[in-house]
Amino acid sequence: MKDNMKRILCQIINSVVIAGVIILLIGLYYSIIRAGIPYQDPPLELQIEYAVNQGIGKVLTGTGLLTALCGSVVRLVIWKVWR
Repeated sequence: MKDNMKRILCQIINSVVIAGVIILLIGLYYSIIRAGIPYQDPPLELQIEYAVNQGIGKVLTGTGLLTALCGSVVRLVIWKVWR
């Protein structure tokens, strides 16, 4: 029973790390591909579109990085405790 709980907990933590990496990659996509390099003298609607995509990328990148790092730290602590 104890080994089963350890395995399930490790799978949950690994899932959190993977979810963080996926969110991080989506945020990088928005920052690099969708927003890209800002236009030179764009009309107002393109400025708004750029700002929205850049904001989404910034929030998703930060959230993904934080999630992946927290999951990794928890996984490392649990590994040290069980060792």
